[in-house]
Amino acid sequence: MTLGITRSWPLLAVVGALTAADAMAQASAPAGTADAAAPALGQAEAMIMLDYQVIPVPGDPSIDLMGFHLLNRLSDWMYLGVGGYAPLVKGEYGGFMAFDVTAHAQRRIWGNLFANAGLSMGAGGGGKSNEQARVLSGTGGFAKVYAGLGYDFTDFSVGANVARMKFKESIIDHTQLNVFVQVPFTYTVGSYARLGQRISAAEAEGDAGSASESTFTWSLDNYAQIDPEGTNKSTIRLVDLQYAHYLTPNAYWFASLGVGYRGRPLYNQVLGGLGYRFKASPRVSLFGQVGVGSGGYAPDTIDTGSGLLVYPKLGAEYAITKNLGLALSAGYMAAPTGSSRNTTYGAALSYHIQPGREGAAADSVLLRGHRFSLFQQTARNVRSRDVDRPNLNMLTGQLDTVLGDHVYVPLQAAIAYNAYLDYPGYGELLAGIGLQSRYEQGDRFQFFGQLLGGTNVHGPIAKADVGLQVGLSDRLAVHASIGRTLAASPKDVGFRADYLGLGLSYRFSVPSR
Repeated sequence: MTLGITRSWPLLAVVGALTAADAMAQASAPAGTADAAAPALGQAEAMIMLDYQVIPVPGDPSIDLMGFHLLNRLSDWMYLGVGGYAPLVKGEYGGFMAFDVTAHAQRRIWGNLFANAGLSMGAGGGGKSNEQARVLSGTGGFAKVYAGLGYDFTDFSVGANVARMKFKESIIDHTQLNVFVQVPFTYTVGSYARLGQRISAAEAEGDAGSASESTFTWSLDNYAQIDPEGTNKSTIRLVDLQYAHYLTPNAYWFASLGVGYRGRPLYNQVLGGLGYRFKASPRVSLFGQVGVGSGGYAPDTIDTGSGLLVYPKLGAEYAITKNLGLALSAGYMAAPTGSSRNTTYGAALSYHIQPGREGAAADSVLLRGHRFSLFQQTARNVRSRDVDRPNLNMLTGQLDTVLGDHVYVPLQAAIAYNAYLDYPGYGELLAGIGLQSRYEQGDRFQFFGQLLGGTNVHGPIAKADVGLQVGLSDRLAVHASIGRTLAASPKDVGFRADYLGLGLSYRFSVPSR
């Protein structure tokens, strides 16, 4: 079986899948999402899916990939979401990383036994050296199809699939068995049309039993290498985006993505783990967390071996407001299968989404708006080191947190599915501030402009763009944008590019104090 990958497949996959899902999303939306007088809140369903597979690599050790996907339930049998893959313990592939969009179908066939199948499309790259990365990852674009069986134990499910994964123009092209674990969960969600509105005491109390705090954290971390054996001896400076969800008032699980901007641009890592917070005073909290994941760069440059990372750290956070906090942290990051050892220190800005709790004043809980946009981004007029470069085609995800009628905070990550400077794996990670036109129920158009800062393969970058959201329903809108990215230090590589973005946005609100 051959999986065809064309230049336009990410846009076709995203627009086609999400447009087809609009009717199902509306059917499963909380009652009254189109009517501001109806109940504001309802329960939506999703699941986390972890899978593991070992893929033979001709002429080299096999690569094992752990997959992590967050899938939102659209109907009784259909899920759609995003995720990624990273190596763990086989070979020397530290720093290999891939991200995708996944459409997943699942149906019970007898008792607790179910059948599932899915299609993933995305991009990534990496290898044990810079040269081998081109052989292993090709142009960076990939597709995966899978089908199999699982058993539902109510709180979790396990199973196995037959999966085929192919990177374009790469030696990764194989059918293998993967095993998976699924963990379902529900979350409180409201109409986007009611963002900014206060909710009643009854609604706040009803939400108290089903919702818990979540936190987005944007960090600047520093990894001081201890006796490095790779060719890179520098302190690695990276930006890190972390999402944490509280299981109890103080215990949480988290997932994070980090990308280097100094010392070794294109260093990358993904981590997941558990943490605990101790409130020392009304404004000061102490925290500790342990993350396990994968990351690095080519092992001959930064020796993380197969990629497996273990990262414990401690920190303290000061609450600037009830939703915004400033934190300092220190830790130790090690690669058990490589020689990389690092002491770490950093600073972070956190935004807390705190749902209504039983006994909270009715006027203290409001609905905060969010948008998750998934879009094709084409970079034209690309130039670096005074040389014109070919266009870049990227799959991009952006999460917007609406702070007021006209202000929001955007977090954006993008990965290219064609090669840049003859290598796969070009990516960007950015955060910033945005301004938008006021949105009211029934509006078809919402205009926005945003300024972001972050990193790409060359180091720090700044990006400005403008665009609009064209509403298809309360939940779905077309995303269209244009912009420009420039190197923050033009004297280094003089990177610049003009962008066109087109895709879809999923819009919703959540209760927050």
